[in-house]
Order: sequence, then C-alpha cells, then structure tokens
Amino acid sequence: MNYNILKKYAELIVKQGINIQKNQILVINSPIECAEFTRKVSEIAYKEGAKDVVVSWNDELLSKIKYLNAPDEVFKEFPSWRKELYVSYAKEGAAFLSISASDPELMKDVNPERLMKANKASSVALKDYRERLMSDKNVWCVVSVPTKAWAKKVFPGTTEGIAVEKLWNAIFKAVRADVDNPVAAWEEHKNNLNKSMDFLNKNNFKYLEYKNSLGTDLKIELPENHIWLGGSSYTPEYVEFIANIPTEEVFTLPKKTGVNGIVVSSKPLNYRGNLIEKFSITFKDGEIVDFTADKGYDTLKSLIDTDEGSKYLGEVALVPYNSPISNSNILFYNTLFDENASCHLAIGKAYPVCVKNGEEMSADELKAIGVNDSIEHVDFMIGTEDLNITGIKDNGDKITVFENGNFKY
Repeated sequence: MNYNILKKYAELIVKQGINIQKNQILVINSPIECAEFTRKVSEIAYKEGAKDVVVSWNDELLSKIKYLNAPDEVFKEFPSWRKELYVSYAKEGAAFLSISASDPELMKDVNPERLMKANKASSVALKDYRERLMSDKNVWCVVSVPTKAWAKKVFPGTTEGIAVEKLWNAIFKAVRADVDNPVAAWEEHKNNLNKSMDFLNKNNFKYLEYKNSLGTDLKIELPENHIWLGGSSYTPEYVEFIANIPTEEVFTLPKKTGVNGIVVSSKPLNYRGNLIEKFSITFKDGEIVDFTADKGYDTLKSLIDTDEGSKYLGEVALVPYNSPISNSNILFYNTLFDENASCHLAIGKAYPVCVKNGEEMSADELKAIGVNDSIEHVDFMIGTEDLNITGIKDNGDKITVFENGNFKY
C-alpha cells in the first residue's frame, strides 16, 4: 500500500466528500478492522477545523456471534442510546461518514429472518436520522477500505497480504486518489456528470424503456417534476459534499406505480452478509409480483417482504458500461463499487431531493405524487454491454439514451 496515496484518499474524503466545516462534529461509522484509516481521517478532520470526531465502531464477527446465539427478542429491539447518538448529532448539524467494508458472505449461515428483524428495528428507530440524510439536510458520505475477508473474496487464490494490497490499489484507482491532484480530478469528473444530468433534465422524459440480451424488458415511468442528480450534493445551507466516493452515476426516482416488465441482474448483490446471484424481478404497476434467484432466494424474499415500500422501486441510476470501475473488470462484491460499474435500480425508499421541492414536502405530499417510502434502500445492478435505453417524452417522441451500454449523445 502506498501511504502517500492513502493520505490523499483520506484528505479527499474530509475535504471533498465531507467538506468538513469549522467547528462541525464528524460522526464516523467504522469497522474495527479499519481503525488505522479511521484514525487518519479523524486526524485530518481535526486539522481542517472539526470540533469533535465521534466514532461508532462495529465488529462484524461479533455481530455474527450475536445472530447465531442471542435470543430472538433481541433482534426486535434497538438500543435507545444508539438512537440518541445518531438523532441528536444529526439535529446538531453533524456530518456523517460511513466506511462500508464487510465480508460479502459472513452471514450466509444466519437465519435471514433474524437479519430482517434487526434491520427493521434499526430502520424504525433511526427513521428521523435516515430521512435527514436522504433529504441532504446533513452532510453524509460513504467510502470504503479493504478488510482481509473482503479482499480474499475479490482476489481469491492469492495470499491475504497480496489480496489486501491489490484491493487497496483498486480502490485508489476507483476513487481517483492515485493521480497527482485528486481534488482537481474530481472537479473534472463532476463537470462530466453535470453534462449527463443536463441532457436528462433538459429532455424531461416521461418514460425510460430498458432492453438487453439477459432478458431485461422494462418500462419505467418518471414522475412530474423529477430531477436527475449526480456527483455532488448540497445541504440547505449550500454546503457541497459527495455522498458516495466513488460515484459514476446520475440518478432520479421512478413513479411508484409506474414500473412494468422484467429486469435481470447483471452482478451479484451483497445484502447484509449474504450474496444474491443471477436474479430477476417482475413488476406490475410498480409492485414486485414475481422474482427468481439462482442463489440467495430467501435473502431476496426477506428484502422484498420488509415492508410495503420494499415491493417497489425508489431509484433509477445510469452508469456507462465504459467507465473506470467497469473497465477494471473487478467484481467488488460491495455495492458502493459495483453500482458504479453498472446501471442500477434500488428497491425501497426514494430520495425526496429527486423531485422539485421534495425535501420540503411532507410524507403525505410525497406519497401523493408517487414517491416511494420504505425503511429499505438497496441498489442492485442491471447494466450490461448491450443494454439499450430509450427515453420517451410526453408527446411520444423517442430518443436513444443508451446504446450498447453507453450514453448515445
């Protein structure tokens, strides 16, 4: 691992991803295996003016022990002190950084029902916190660094040390930390994403039609006043931040009841320590009415059955097949990276910021205009080299958006 590049990566996260403000609190969610990197980020945050850095550690091996051995009722509860930690700091205007790094198959021996119960308890308890982040009322950013088990999954057949080193290098390249000036590289990248956003917002498509050789044949209706976003986001105080590092997508929301047809996955989905592979989902009037999976069927079922909103989509994202992460030909088994190598959709909650004035609307107002709500928001990948997407306007005019996996314009 190149420690000079690692420092650039940490600085990029603090200065561009979080864009820490003077006297602001930074809350970091981190696996204990990523402690060294978390300390480096904390050090830089303090030097950039952070008032305090609060770290919430997690241990996935200890979590597995709990899922396998604890009594059932434990998973229906969420500690009040943990709820208070996130909600109170969010109301204080804290920034939130999450380090997403886990063993993709750690929980394969755990009953999916237990995972679903724990997820429900957490999501219900942290509803206010999640809504603040999804409405960009607080700065938030998701990044990743290697862990040993994850690295071995991505690079099997190598020693643990070599696998970790290879994953570090792949991450550095994906996040543009390996160039002389990562900040300048990201400014250029954001400008390129803005061009895609401008094209889509200018055309204001009513529908998108997806087709490829895997069997995807899907029509998605977009709601009135939808907005395509990508690259950076802004808080109400107009503080710019980057929610995902890396990011290659431009995204919006579908009309909740406007999705029809079938979509076939193009990459495995790592969902709470379980892999779902080679799956398809069929929609009618927005609702998931059928699904298949060669592996992880029960896990997919538990996701779809989480609540009423998890039977509908909440995000539509476009990523060119000819893009840096896709061109690496690495399957990361981590949604943060894999979703940025492929067009994708998300099951569950939609981002209110993807509709005009949505961040100011009540839950009832959002529901009335077709914005889906759920305690889930799970991206899954559908992009392929031969994916074609056609945009259809209100007047019936058709424009090719994607041809053979890439933007046509």
